[in-house]
Formats: sequence, C-alpha cells, structure tokens
Amino acid sequence: MSFIEVRGVHFAYDPTEGEIPREVLHGVDLQIEKGEFVALLGHNGCGKSTMAKLLNGMLHPTGGNITVGGVDTRDDDHIYEVRCRVGLIQQNPDNQLVASIVEEDVAFGPENLGIEPAEIRRRVDDALKSVDMYEYREHATYKLSGGQKQRVAIAGIIAMQPECIVLDEPTAMLDPRGRREVMDTIQALNREKGITVVLITHYMDEAVQAGRVVVMDEGEILMQGTPRQVFSQVDRLKQHALDVPQAAELCSCLQKAGLPVPDGVLNEEECVAVLRQLLGSALETGEEAGQ
Repeated sequence: MSFIEVRGVHFAYDPTEGEIPREVLHGVDLQIEKGEFVALLGHNGCGKSTMAKLLNGMLHPTGGNITVGGVDTRDDDHIYEVRCRVGLIQQNPDNQLVASIVEEDVAFGPENLGIEPAEIRRRVDDALKSVDMYEYREHATYKLSGGQKQRVAIAGIIAMQPECIVLDEPTAMLDPRGRREVMDTIQALNREKGITVVLITHYMDEAVQAGRVVVMDEGEILMQGTPRQVFSQVDRLKQHALDVPQAAELCSCLQKAGLPVPDGVLNEEECVAVLRQLLGSALETGEEAGQ
C-alpha cells in the first residue's frame, strides 16, 4: 500500500440555499509513495486546492476514500494522527503566522502537541536551520519578506515532524527571489530529509523540479508521469488550456517547423544545448555547400 492512497474520490461543496450541489472532483485515483516529490498541476477551478485539503483531512470525501499510512482520513478518532503526518502550507504566509516572533511562531505547533519544552527548543532550532532561517529566530515576523515568511511557515510544519508536506501554491504571492528561496527549501527537505512533498503550482518551472507530475482538468486526472513524459505532450496540454515550460513550447514549435529537435526538453539549459546543436549543424551544412 502506498503512503497516501486516493481511491475513487468525489467531492462536492455544500450548496447555498436554492442551489444544486457542485461536485468538483469526479472519481479521482492517486497513489503517493513515501519520499516522493509530486507536482500537481491544472488551471484554476480544476480541484487542486480541494485535493490539498482532502489529503490533510481538512475536508472529507463525499465519495470514495483517502488513507494516509493506512488510516482513513474520515475517521474522526484518527484525524489528529493524519494531520500530524501530513502538514499543509497554503498560499498566503501572512495567514499562517500566529506569533510576532519567528521562534515563537515555529514553536506554536509543537506546543499544541504537548511536546516537552526541551524537545520543542530542539525542534524549533532544527526546523529553522533546515529552512535557513535560524539567524532570524528572534526577528519580528511582520518585518520579514514574503519568501522568508513562507519559509517560517514551512519551519512551523517541520517542527511538528510530519512525514509529508502538501504545499498549495506556496510561491503564488512571492517575487522571483522569494520563489527561489522557497523552492530551494522544498527541494532540500525532500532530498536531504526524505519528506514526501506534494506541490500544487501553476509555475511550470517549479513543476519540472518534481519527480512526478500529475495534471488535473475538470476534477479528474488528465495525465501523469515524469516531467519529461508529461511536458513532451505539448499539444495535448494546450488543448486543455494548460501551460507548458517555455523551453518545451519553443522546441515543440521548432519540431513542427521540421527541425530535428528531441522530445522532452524541459528547461533553458537543455533548450540552449539543442539550439547550439542546430546552429552547429547548419554551419557545417553551409560550409559543405560552399565547397
């Protein structure tokens, strides 16, 4: 059994008076293994944020079921265990900070778990070091940049020692520098600490950093695979009004123009290498023609 099992999940929000229930997920199946880094993509309204809350037990399926480490998220007797094992980070870091001092904010979660003070101190220090915010431990949270606030929010979850962190568009409100800081932190947590990561994002350059990409559309899973497998299907993604990395889109256009460009180009470095190869081939052809 996978660490997280999503089986035939449906979800409908409660309607307002006089309205018909609106189902946003239609029989979703998904498995997430321990230690994976999964990027969940899709346009607005496809059900990504709903999935994030379901994985954490904040919402319960209206059909099907979700288990975390074998525990059903609908089991009220074990919901505390589920939320300890799966931490949730949302878009706006200001909505997640509860204390005016950094280290006090990070300590909030462990304190509510009833952890001993000495252990809380150790966890807070370790968590802040893991997100490279230890030197800011006595700073006021309101004075931090957006990227720093989001890293403090992540540290607060880490201090609770979850096995998985679900991040719902954590860089959506950040500038490019803040985005890089948060993504570097996420990568390090997954690579060095083995924390399972589920990243919901609409930035394709973030998605290519994951080990697996899951694409949602209209409340269902459209496709999934490695970033190279998914983003090589440029036309299919475009048909569903979904973005692709700019490098992948450029190389797809070159392919359609008849140039010998390989499938699955993901980033600027790979794209530059392809363009250099094309330029070199063109120069060689020109030299031969002139002889």
